[in-house]
Amino acid sequence: MDLLFLGTSSGTPTKARNVSGLALVEDSGKGWYLIDCGEATQHQLLRTPLTLHGLRAIFITHVHGDHCFGLPGLLASAGMARRQEPLEIIAPAAIEGWVRATLEMSQSRLPYELRFHAIETFEGWRNPQVRVEAIALSHRVPSWGYRFTEARPDPRLDIEKLDRDGIPRGPLWGQLVRGHDVEFQGHSLRSEDYLLSTRPPRRVVVAGDNDRPELLRDACQDAHVLVHEATYTQPIADAGKNDFGHSTAAQVAAFAQSVGLPNLVLTHFSARYQNAPGRGLSMDDIRAEAAERYQGELFLAKDLLWLRLGKDGVLGFDNRIISGEA
Repeated sequence: MDLLFLGTSSGTPTKARNVSGLALVEDSGKGWYLIDCGEATQHQLLRTPLTLHGLRAIFITHVHGDHCFGLPGLLASAGMARRQEPLEIIAPAAIEGWVRATLEMSQSRLPYELRFHAIETFEGWRNPQVRVEAIALSHRVPSWGYRFTEARPDPRLDIEKLDRDGIPRGPLWGQLVRGHDVEFQGHSLRSEDYLLSTRPPRRVVVAGDNDRPELLRDACQDAHVLVHEATYTQPIADAGKNDFGHSTAAQVAAFAQSVGLPNLVLTHFSARYQNAPGRGLSMDDIRAEAAERYQGELFLAKDLLWLRLGKDGVLGFDNRIISGEA
């Protein structure tokens, strides 16, 4: 499971950072999932090997523009690229009406089906690769986080159960081990009921805007990675009374330490934090504040940063890191 950051700025883009967008990439490197779609996300994708044909699903955390304004354009471009596969979109209910109205107004006719799922009534989503759950967060508007759990961690068939249930050896076994549900003698057989995992599943939690990291406590149990905003450092938040619905690096780091998270990735940084130390507020201030409170592996995201979560749960830099200034 890989994390490819397409945008790491909060509110507005900077010369070095686009607004929010994150790709969760399958081990194959082809199938992927998009979490948030700020303006120009599709342009960032042009700098990566990912394609709109490989996009499995889109997850929007909340309705603020820096997290969703790129969605209509990306969907239209997928149509122009002749995508045929239906596309699942999990998002606040209001997103569907806005997207469909925008596509209608612009006379954008998609050659594929959009399948919207309202996050307000979301009960989970799964495919053969991942299972996804949602967590309600705290922000100026309703906001959610998503927990992605690997669905088939190096599976092997439960042969004893297959034999006991009278499932004949052959193509049905092959479909089940590949994660596909099948029909047999009028009954639906779920793949997950006939698979045994050979290792613990990898879990990644990606939060939307949120000023109460502790709301993710249950979701972070047994998680390997938390991706969370750190819009400000604590002194800046204290000076402004932090009434903007965002977290500081100190808050997130202290929370991650309290739940024993092995890997923490901070993102969604205010444009006031620059890359040059000694010239006002810098990214070093965010790193120092977080490192003081968190003893695990700490990463500060930058645009086009590619991280790989290994099967052993270790998060590190991928050898396909794409060049670009953060």
